[in-house]
Amino acid sequence: MINKKLFSFVFLRSETNSLRSLQENISKLDVKVVLVCLIVAFSLTCTRYLGDAQFLISILYDVKLTGLAQAMSHILQQHTNAQLHQLIYWASVIIFFYFVLPAGIILFVFKESLTEYGLRLKNAGKGYLLYLGMLTVMVPLVFYFSGSESFLDRYPYYTVVRNESLFPNFFIWEVVYFLQFLALEFFFRGFILHGTKQRFGFYAIFVMVIPYCMIHFGKPMPETIAAIIAGVVLGFLSLKSKSIWLGVMIHCSIALTMDLCALYRKGIFQDSDIIGEL
Repeated sequence: MINKKLFSFVFLRSETNSLRSLQENISKLDVKVVLVCLIVAFSLTCTRYLGDAQFLISILYDVKLTGLAQAMSHILQQHTNAQLHQLIYWASVIIFFYFVLPAGIILFVFKESLTEYGLRLKNAGKGYLLYLGMLTVMVPLVFYFSGSESFLDRYPYYTVVRNESLFPNFFIWEVVYFLQFLALEFFFRGFILHGTKQRFGFYAIFVMVIPYCMIHFGKPMPETIAAIIAGVVLGFLSLKSKSIWLGVMIHCSIALTMDLCALYRKGIFQDSDIIGEL
């Protein structure tokens, strides 16, 4: 998928820039890299714990904010749409710590542009052939593995019961789900990769892949293994183009395919009124 000439160009450019930066700042602490690594550790910790709504509710009870705790408990646990609210809460935590916080650090601490961290639109569509190629490979694999028990136990995140319309809750969730993927790509292929490349050069890709693989722990093993490969490929493309948009497109497309395959396997589409009245 990536020819040798392109690989050599990206590799040499990254290593040259990294060497130049190291030579110019050899006697200084690289505060930027230190801060990026600390923000990454902090964000991963917060998403792990605060992503569990019950954990936050228990903290509110502990600090005597009983009214707020009870209100959150009702919205997230007793409300008619509690499942949707829980998922939106989880995605909101991801979006804040994967996108809002890092973007704030880039803009107000580093005083740099977000376009230097993957949000560049220019030439973002040049990799569409790779996008189509990855979809061609992944869609049949997703359909095959969607028949496994571990896959169906996890997907889709929003559980659609028999005779429940997909509209509006499932559609709302898919939109929020896609925004979460934008935040995820920005965090790993943007903030981590471009925030450390001046120190680690080309090898910033592999530094990024380690935490990216680890956030998939608990998911089906084939998906976790695939995350390693995808992390390397998407990291390379982001390093080349300074754009994460191809990764966002791939993530959203595969996620939608996984959810639709899971719904199909569960027989949800057999219900004639599953889409409901739009």
